[in-house]
Amino acid sequence: MAWIRAGSCLAKLAIRRTLLQSGSYATRTRNRCFQTTVFKSKPESGPGPVPRSVPLSRLSDSFLDGTSSVYLEELQRTWETDPNSVDESWNNFFKNFVGHVASSPGISGQTIQESMKLLLLVRAYQFHGHMKAKLDPLGLEQREIPADLDPEFYGFNESDLDREFFLGVWRMSGFLSENRPVQTLRAILTRLEQAYCGSIGFEYMHIANRDKCNWLRDKIETPSPMAYDSQRRQVILSRLIWGTQFENFLATKWTAAKRFGLEGGETLIPGMKEMFDRSADLGVENIVIGMSHRGRLNVLGNVVRKPLRQIFNEFSGGTKPIDDGELYTGTGDVKYHLGTSYDRATRGGKHIHLSLVANPSHLEAVDPVVIGKTRAKQYYSNDVNRTKNMGILIHGDGSFAGQGVVYETLHMSGLPNYTTGGTIHIVVNNQVAFTTDPKSGRSSQYCTDVAKALEAPIFHVNGDDVEAVVHTCELAAEWRQTFHSDVVVDITCYRRFGHNEIDEPFFTQPKMYKVIKKHPSALEIYQKQLLETGQVKKEDIDRIQNKVLSILNDEFVASKDYVTQRRDWLSNYWEGFKSPEQLSRIRNTGVQHEILKNVGKTITTLPENFNPHRAVKKIFADRLKMIETGEGVDWAVAESLAFATLLVEGNHVRLSGQDVERGTFSHRHSVIHDQETGERYCPLDHVMKNQNQEMFTVSNSSLSEFGVLGFELGYSMENPNSLVLWEAQFGDFSNGAQVMFDQFLSSGEAKWLRQTGLVVLLPHGYDGQGPEHSSARLERFLQMSDDNPFVIPEMEPTLRTQIQTCNWQVVNVTTPANYFHVLRRQLHREFRKPLIVMSPKNLLRHKECKSNLSEFDDAEGHPGYDKQGTRFKRLIKDQNGHSDLEEGIRRLVLCSGKVYYELDEQRKSADGKDVAICRVEQLCPFPYDLIQRELKRYPNAEIVWCQEEPMNMGAYAYIAPRLATAMKATERGTIQDIKYVGRAPSAATATGFHGVHVKEHSELVQKAMQPEAIITPCLT
Repeated sequence: MAWIRAGSCLAKLAIRRTLLQSGSYATRTRNRCFQTTVFKSKPESGPGPVPRSVPLSRLSDSFLDGTSSVYLEELQRTWETDPNSVDESWNNFFKNFVGHVASSPGISGQTIQESMKLLLLVRAYQFHGHMKAKLDPLGLEQREIPADLDPEFYGFNESDLDREFFLGVWRMSGFLSENRPVQTLRAILTRLEQAYCGSIGFEYMHIANRDKCNWLRDKIETPSPMAYDSQRRQVILSRLIWGTQFENFLATKWTAAKRFGLEGGETLIPGMKEMFDRSADLGVENIVIGMSHRGRLNVLGNVVRKPLRQIFNEFSGGTKPIDDGELYTGTGDVKYHLGTSYDRATRGGKHIHLSLVANPSHLEAVDPVVIGKTRAKQYYSNDVNRTKNMGILIHGDGSFAGQGVVYETLHMSGLPNYTTGGTIHIVVNNQVAFTTDPKSGRSSQYCTDVAKALEAPIFHVNGDDVEAVVHTCELAAEWRQTFHSDVVVDITCYRRFGHNEIDEPFFTQPKMYKVIKKHPSALEIYQKQLLETGQVKKEDIDRIQNKVLSILNDEFVASKDYVTQRRDWLSNYWEGFKSPEQLSRIRNTGVQHEILKNVGKTITTLPENFNPHRAVKKIFADRLKMIETGEGVDWAVAESLAFATLLVEGNHVRLSGQDVERGTFSHRHSVIHDQETGERYCPLDHVMKNQNQEMFTVSNSSLSEFGVLGFELGYSMENPNSLVLWEAQFGDFSNGAQVMFDQFLSSGEAKWLRQTGLVVLLPHGYDGQGPEHSSARLERFLQMSDDNPFVIPEMEPTLRTQIQTCNWQVVNVTTPANYFHVLRRQLHREFRKPLIVMSPKNLLRHKECKSNLSEFDDAEGHPGYDKQGTRFKRLIKDQNGHSDLEEGIRRLVLCSGKVYYELDEQRKSADGKDVAICRVEQLCPFPYDLIQRELKRYPNAEIVWCQEEPMNMGAYAYIAPRLATAMKATERGTIQDIKYVGRAPSAATATGFHGVHVKEHSELVQKAMQPEAIITPCLT
């Protein structure tokens, strides 16, 4: 078996060199039918190859590692002298060859070199046969056929076609495994052409695993062509008719509507349905689907089985449900972006649940979301073998090659905490991306070449051959369930109309569309094929066509009176959870003191026989002391306590991102490494006895933002009883995932009615690290917030729905206790909202940034307890013990984040007792009630907003109008009375010069505390 991979390239080069030297090389002209292969007359022979001496060290090389015919002859002589002096593979080959020559007079004239060349020919078809396959239904693609697929390249001609040759029997599957060591060249070529050069082109020889290659060879080369009986063909025909008629019906009823139809790629529908049927037979129970807009409506109606009347109703503009007083409808989205989920029966009598995830126009953005959701399904269904839940992604050819998130998603497939046991990728290859030809859209031969990095098999198939499409889809399902790894089906088809139905494709692809205009549909081709072979009768086809058309018409009539129901939009809605228009009570987030102590000791104690780094050992000793004394609890311990207490309550906790196990700033140490054995230990895996090791998951991710954030978003959407967090290495790196924030996280609930409680941790703070490591771009998240800056909502605690109606929460917390409570708040309420946290850097070890354990518990009488109980503080009032009315305070400084500690330090040094500092911990939604409380407390105070960021960044632009609204309500002035203290407007987030940073910061805090009134330029 060493011959499979070891040195064929060297051997091929040697043969090429030998043949060129002998003048026997001939170019190959492509012909669709190999049986009419024409061998060109052999040119005059040139001088033979120059013999070369062979080093004795080469005589132990494996089979096919030889570099010339002279070498083979030398190797044979060596074997004849001493069979044990050559590699075992050579020994077996020579023994078999000599034995057959002696017993088969018909091959007595054959040379070892001829056997060698035939084996290389077989291998060439396995490697490059796809280049000769008939993949393009339009016949426009011009591909150069590799020379090594031409028998004449190896020195064979027409007279050799019926000669018998010795090939041997090999320990491998497929063509060479059969007990037919002697075959004619014609039989060999026929089999290879049938296997590799028909309507399917197989790419798999880039896979290093022998078992996987043998499995595929067995499926590809074994002479059992796709043989479907008449009944099966009628099922395929019916499914193809449904897919075709659906598009025709929409085109007839809504001639000017955009629908991004599937015309030209209709075989996707029977292919997917057969794939799902086969998957169900192999144990799959849930399939999560992601796809862009092309063909989405067809998949929704015919594969997922969303009610056709609902789809037709949406075309008529009836997408907004009736208002029943409590029904949240959101903003909605165009019909070809919407998702849904349904159960459907399979052909084999099983049931399978299908979920099509909503997707924006950003073509491949949904890919990691689907994978994350699939992984979550596997966790919650205890699918440890990853065989019951599967993801399927449907791509376009342009986007699969061009979108970086495709690779980000692909390369997570083998990572321990991200793998889903394989994803099936289907490429609907229109051979054009919008108006861009493939030669301008990619550098590689195929749009799918990126998948070779994963060693995923790739099946290219002619989209006009519906049975070939069905076969490859079934084969993909079998691969996934057998090897639990990714696989790609590339359906080469075409787009009958433009990018959308009202687009004119002749502007940019005139030649292609002249061919398309005359080209029959896949249904017409298949119907003709079945009629000619007698598989079906004309009346059978008419019966199916009439049935489908009748159902479509009935559903169209029913759609006119269709009223969208809650269950249609929220079919996957979490039962018992509130929509933004339903009041949800506020809950305490404190934890009993005894529980805090118990879990605290568990997460700060290491096993006796464990050998941590000495610095880590001290960190954990200090943490244990914090728990035992109840004082000085820092950020990392507060976070661990939040995680541990949620685990004890039965919730799943998952944290991922770059370097999150240790933490970018070496503060978390959630996974400790034994310095002698390398063993890993995670204290949070041992909060409870017999704890599921995946119940708490902390995982360093790949160096990806877009893909990993999308994965965690999908994970968080599956079940509300989980705290899912993604942490950026530095906050500004999150802009690598901007599509996820813009299209999914900030607007997903409004567009698609899908809630998520995902927590995003973005390290933020100005401490002299330069423009790329200072700002998490707080302003962008606040700018995407949808709370009205000019209307104060109902703020009565028993009636407040402010946070439910807002699209997300943005916080910049300043104490470990408040961080603890804001994390726990995510799960201790009856709805879910994304949480954006401007997480600290230098506050992680700041001597003043500590909390007492009493601030975490739910007992009355401690500093963290107020009228409502122990919970997250949206605003922290001044800590100088001020009364409810302080008329002597001259300035009220409102701020957020770590700048508070620097302001407080400056206040102390300046003895600024007449200055109050309040921290706005929750920026969005804006805490109007608490701001008004502080405005009333300090009726004579100058009102200042202070921030570290430049004026055009940070929270200022968001805070100013909302603060002005609160001031107007309390008769404290207008927006012009708000004084700004912070850095001047800037293009870069921060200076790269440390001296400048220090000067800017010093001026900033001094100005906030200056005795004179602060003057801020403003409009008058």
